[in-house]
Amino acid sequence: MKTFESVYNVVKQIPEGKVTTYGKIAALIGKPRASRQVGWALHVNPAPGVIPCHRVVNRFGELAQGFAFGGREVQRKLLENEGVVVDENFCVNLDKFGW
Repeated sequence: MKTFESVYNVVKQIPEGKVTTYGKIAALIGKPRASRQVGWALHVNPAPGVIPCHRVVNRFGELAQGFAFGGREVQRKLLENEGVVVDENFCVNLDKFGW
């Protein structure tokens, strides 16, 4: 699906140590009301090691409860390995770590 490829192209650009939101990705691909579609695209990410979907959080900075590749504990570990601070509520400070 063309939209999914657009999502993957944007997500590949998120630098290590930064996160962004589903909504920002939707806006960047020209579909500002497609946050859920972005989430679905990331849920079926065909190349998790290449497309860093762990760097995408919700609009509040919360990690995905249903992170497709092992749950939010795995997402937390991946982000912390990149220097992103994840608090006890599984949230990231978007002002500090947002892209």
